[in-house]
Formats: sequence, structure tokens, C-alpha cells
Amino acid sequence: MRDALAHRGPDDAGVWAEGSVAFGHRRLSILDLSPEGHQPMLSADGRFVICYNGEVFNYRDLQKSLAASGHRFRGHSDTEVLLAAISQWGLTGAIERSVGMFAFALWDRAERTLYLVRDRLGIKPLYVARTNQGDLLFASELKGIVAHPEFQRCLNPSAVAAYLRYTYIPSPLSIYRDAAKVPPGHLLALTAPDGSWEPQPYWSLENLAEQSRTSPFPGDEREAEDALDALIRDAVGLRMIADVPLGAFLSGGIDSSLVVAQMQAQSQTRVRTFTIGFAEAAFDESRFARAVAGHLGTDHTELVVSPAEARAVIPRLPQTYDEPFADVSQIPTCLVSALARQHVTVSLSGDGGDELFAGYGRYPFARRAWWWRSHLAPPLRSAAVQALRATARAGRTLSVGQLLGSRARPERLDKLVDLLQADSAVEVFRRLISTAYAPDALMLNPAAQDCAIEGLLAARSEMTFTDRMLLVDTKVYLPDDLLTKLDRASMAVGLEGRVPLLDHRLVEFTLRLPLRFKLRDGKGKWLLKRVLARYLPRRMFDRPKMGFEVPIGRWLAAPLHDWATELLDPARLAEGGVFDPTAVAALWRGCRTRPGSGAHLLWAVLMFEAWRRTWRATI
Repeated sequence: MRDALAHRGPDDAGVWAEGSVAFGHRRLSILDLSPEGHQPMLSADGRFVICYNGEVFNYRDLQKSLAASGHRFRGHSDTEVLLAAISQWGLTGAIERSVGMFAFALWDRAERTLYLVRDRLGIKPLYVARTNQGDLLFASELKGIVAHPEFQRCLNPSAVAAYLRYTYIPSPLSIYRDAAKVPPGHLLALTAPDGSWEPQPYWSLENLAEQSRTSPFPGDEREAEDALDALIRDAVGLRMIADVPLGAFLSGGIDSSLVVAQMQAQSQTRVRTFTIGFAEAAFDESRFARAVAGHLGTDHTELVVSPAEARAVIPRLPQTYDEPFADVSQIPTCLVSALARQHVTVSLSGDGGDELFAGYGRYPFARRAWWWRSHLAPPLRSAAVQALRATARAGRTLSVGQLLGSRARPERLDKLVDLLQADSAVEVFRRLISTAYAPDALMLNPAAQDCAIEGLLAARSEMTFTDRMLLVDTKVYLPDDLLTKLDRASMAVGLEGRVPLLDHRLVEFTLRLPLRFKLRDGKGKWLLKRVLARYLPRRMFDRPKMGFEVPIGRWLAAPLHDWATELLDPARLAEGGVFDPTAVAALWRGCRTRPGSGAHLLWAVLMFEAWRRTWRATI
């Protein structure tokens, strides 16, 4: 089980066992490269044993406080400090004082209790599972769990249905019936292997979002800008602490540019930055990253990859993402992680800016779509749906004025048709973040999607529609899609990814900001752009968002055709028992007829089938 995760920790390995409890650890050495950082680690008093992944970035400040209380340290790792903090302040007291990203198992030898703890935003992964013999298992990735010979690789139908809709599996679901994710900001306490899985929250985005309505940020725009600048500077500075080479991903977008600008402002040397460029101009942002790097004076490395080089990553994806995962930006994320690892061991990333500062176009788009839906009389709405559907089927683009703000491609017209049939604002957003209205129609035995997204969308709340969308994206989409994508791609090559914009203190600050500080005149990241303008000319970053995509529709129609055809073979699909071969064949024909239309849903089917065959999962 331990060595199935060797890629996450290539530098050291350890085991600790006592009675019915056994911990295994693989180490990626970042802080304290000496043997004093070896894990699993016992506390100085011998009461606690920890198996820990991640970093507590403010460990030096905690160490000073603990030393003043009489604690002595044999090394200078944050693991040793975390154990001392638990001994001094208790588990929740230590977590509350910690600024970081972490997932760990803690065994209390005195109370004979196992604690499984995951960081507030879900930056680091943590799975828990049971075997058919009743043993309790945990691991950072499912690879570690399925390595146990008694674990049954039986699929969870609800997870499959949720995956097809969202292209990832929302917490607490896992693809396996007998495994689950520990949700972000939760801890699980177990006194026996067969104890119930009832994680308890120690930090709640929902509660903080609700509280912010009664205690918003009291200052004006300038004060908010100053406060945000200072918070980002501190968050970035803490994440530059490392005993190994460090750099940053730079796309040239607002978030990564701000992180790199703050890094360079605090560094005595040129910061290492890394960018992947694409030969296909429509998907290439490298020129923007190059300009930002030149202005800030970083030591910039850029690799332009051909379509063939990008596609060469695809066969490795089921192994890298050991749970079905179909965000197509996983391909460039794997490429840029591999590039960075050739030069550094730690890389900072700009993840989180879109969710915290309303950076996605879907926020104003959803509001406009619902306005049009609710103001069109039923006969007009029906006529509009038929006209849009016909235009999309003909493969034409269409200008729809203020609703979309640009000319819409056929696949986007399909989405608009879907939205115009929603019966509430919440349903508009649910359909907007779905690959299709009813993707589970592809399944032989559709199942209910009992996941966090459904619960959040159904919850009664006084929050505005836009704030509700931001909450769903921050609580679910961010950890289960974006942070999963970053974690697996980076750790697959032994690279630690750090995300300063998700410092929990910064997140708590943004929750208190009035929406007008984030979204103004239909454009997001208003305050974040003001801070970035202190470091870069606006002309270098104030442009339409591109995203980190690849032309998957065109690839499926041509160079990936044979690969896709083999995976979608009706006999093999029937053998798998998950998908309806007839429904999948119809989707595949539609994608070939209209490249781009349905491509993301088809990609989800392909990634699932590639994963199922790699890991030999069964229904």
C-alpha cells in the first residue's frame, strides 16, 4: 500500500506498527531534509503517532510559541512542530492555529483513537475505506487502497452518475462503493475499525459565508485593496519557505501573474517560472506569460508542445488519476508539472482566484440566462429553443447579443437551449455546470446523484444567487476538480504544488467582501485586478479569459478516432456493464458529425472506460 504511492514520496519511506494499527509513509523531502524529518513520527512524549502529507507554512511561528512553553525540538520539520502543537493545544487547537495544506492520520496511543484530518480547502487528498474483512484503510490516493488484497473494487453507481454530469467525483463520494473522501475542513475520529464514518467539520465555508452577510468588510475600496495586497503578500511569502528549489506556474492570466509578482517582489533572486505553449494558436497563452515574465524579470522556461506531444499524455491519465477524471485541462497540467520538475521540487500555482473573486464567465451568464428565461413568454421560449437547436445542428455560429456577449459556437448553443428549459435560477446553474442535461441516460442502470453539489443547490439560504454559485464552486468544484487535477499531475512527478490564494485567512477575508468588489459591470476579479495593477500594466492582463484547454473535439474527430473507437466498442461496453452501448454509439456519431458537440461528455465516457480497464473495477 505504501509503495503504491512512491511517486508522491520518492525520497524516503517508513513504517510504524503497533497491535492492530499500522502506518506507512512515503516522503517528498521539502523541509528538514535530514533523517529528523522521517515519518511516521512519534511525538516527544510518545503519545501520538502521525503519518502526514502537506505543509504547515507558519510552523516557525508555532515552534517559537511552543519553545516558550518548554517544548524542545530535535530537528526543524513542520511535522515535529505539528505533533508538539497537538500535545500542547489538542488536535483542534493545533489545526486552528495552523496555516497550511495537509492530510494526516494521527493515532492517539493513550485513547486508542485514530483521527483522519483534511485541510480546510481540500488542497491535499485523503481517502478512507473498508475491506470485506472489516479492516479500515486510508491513503492519499486510491492506489494505496486498492493495493490491499482484501479491498473490493466494486463501483459506486451514484459516483458514476455524478461523474458523468460533472466530469469529476464530488466529495464525499468515491468511485468505489467501499471508499469515501474525507471532506475538506473535516476530521474523522474512530475508536474501532468498524466505527461509523461521520466526519465532523472544524471549519465551514457555508457558516462563514452566512456569517459574512451580517459582518461584511467595513472599509472602502482602497482599504480593501490594501488589505488584499497584504494578505496575498503574506500568503505567498509563507509558501516560499522550502529547503529545495522552488518556482511557479505562469500562464499569463491574472491569478498566476499576481502570485509570481508577489514572489518576485519578495525574492532576492530571479524566480523560476514555467509555461506550456501550444502549436494551436487558439489554445496558446504562452505569449502572455512570456510578456509577464519579461516585465517581472523572472527566470522563465517555456515549452511549446505539438498536438502529438500533448496527446501522448493521454495513455498515462488513468494511472495518474486513479479515479475517473475528465477535465481536459488535465493534459496541459501534466505537461507543465513535468516541465517544472526538471528544475524545481516545489511550484506555486494561482488556483482559487476564479472561485473567490467571481472570475468565471458563467456567473454573469447564469444571471442573464435566467433573466431571459423568466421574461420570455412560453410560446416565444419554445420558438427560441427550436431555432437555437436547428442552428446548432446545422453547425453554425450565432450572435446572441447581450446574453452571451459574443458569437456562440454550436456546442454553446446546445447549452443555451438547455438553460432556456430550466425552471429556476438554481436549475440554470446546475445545468450550466453539467456536461449535459441528462448524462446518466448513457448508463444501463442510472442512479441518484447523492453528492455535495445537490445538497448545496437544494439548501434554503438567504444568500444571493451569485454568492450561492461561488459557494458551490469553492466547496466542491475547486477541491474535487481543480485541486485534484493539480495534486495528481504534480505529485505524479514528485512535485509539490502550493496554492497561496487558498490561504484560509485570505478565503475568510474574501467571503466578507461585498459582491461589488468581485463582480462589476459583468466582469469578475474587480479587486484582484486592482491589486495586480500595482505590479503589472493593465494592458498585460486585462483581457478575456482563455482557460487551460485543448481542442478535444477536433482530436476525437481525427487523431484520437481509432483510440476512441476501440474504447467504445459495443461488446466491451456491454461487458463492463456500466454504459448503454446504443446510447454511447449515438453520442459518438453525433461528435463525428458535429465536432465539438458532446465532446466533453464523450471524453468523460472515454476516461471512465480507460480507467475501468486499467484498474479492473467491477459493477
